[in-house]
Amino acid sequence: MRVLAAMSGGVDSAVAAARAVEAGHDVTGVHLALARNPQTYRTGARGCCTLEDSRDARRAADVIGIPFYVWDMADRFHEDVVDDFVAEYAAGRTPNPCLRCNEKIKFAAVLDRAVALGFDAVVTGHHARLGPDGLLRRSVDVAKDQSYVLAVLTREQLDRSLFPLGDSTKAQVRAEAAERGLAVADKPDSHDICFIADGDTRGFLAGRLGEAPGDVVDASTGAVVGSHTGAYAYTVGQRRGLHLDRPAPDGRPRYVLSITPKTNTVTVGPAEALEVSRVSAERPVWTGGPRPDAPVECEVQLRAHGDVVPATVALDGTTLHAELRRPVRGVAAGQAVVAYRPDPAGDVVLGSATITG
Repeated sequence: MRVLAAMSGGVDSAVAAARAVEAGHDVTGVHLALARNPQTYRTGARGCCTLEDSRDARRAADVIGIPFYVWDMADRFHEDVVDDFVAEYAAGRTPNPCLRCNEKIKFAAVLDRAVALGFDAVVTGHHARLGPDGLLRRSVDVAKDQSYVLAVLTREQLDRSLFPLGDSTKAQVRAEAAERGLAVADKPDSHDICFIADGDTRGFLAGRLGEAPGDVVDASTGAVVGSHTGAYAYTVGQRRGLHLDRPAPDGRPRYVLSITPKTNTVTVGPAEALEVSRVSAERPVWTGGPRPDAPVECEVQLRAHGDVVPATVALDGTTLHAELRRPVRGVAAGQAVVAYRPDPAGDVVLGSATITG
């Protein structure tokens, strides 16, 4: 099979490409140039798409012995990921840019181009499993599992994807990279948001949306208890950095309960007010079998590194509803709800949708 290996410049994608070669595939490596100005993106241990990462990917491809190219997708990345990130915060939601990058760039734009060029599939270094049955499962390394950010992929995209690392722990991947002589064996993992160089999300958004002063309101009394320079700088469940003018009457900490862009208001209240037992989500993708016409008993995950909660999930047209068996705090619109079927061979991804409330 002729496959395209997406090589970020990290250890995971390098080992994934090497394993694809060993499996007998005809492999070509490609690095995605995603930054219009690479100097503004995170580098070193923080990056995943800088000039430094491109060089690391090229050296890995040389060691593996495969052709290597760089594809410029900066404009597409800016429109589909960066602009989307800003727009979502402006609308009072909390987006996951890594999920959007997988959906719009790595498994849409890249896969579409790869197929047009005659490739059969795209191979990546994601920690997830995709077996002969075509079902997406959690990685054996639960701490590194990335099935949550892959759950947005369609059946057609999964059918043209390879995830060679799902049966290995991160420690095993690093050890294998060292044995293969790959210089990235000890390269730290990328963290945070690659296109925010200094990690200051609030400053990044302010630079694009401008300052928009507004009130911070207490949910129980309706009183104005503080002010902000932009509601987009807050997310549901946030406790720190609220800069409230007066403490709660009972002296307990307050958290962000909701963000209302229309009135430019941030509402705060006690932790228990964050609890939700029902979640609604839009644009469902269902890949764990036929689309169900009745409620499904399963488990759901509501953040990339969030807890798993037993739930009943039902699809109603273009909406997914999840009834949670126990209340969960800090559920934010814009994040994904991912439904899993517990399985001894690895929890199976049933489907996902984007949380609206």
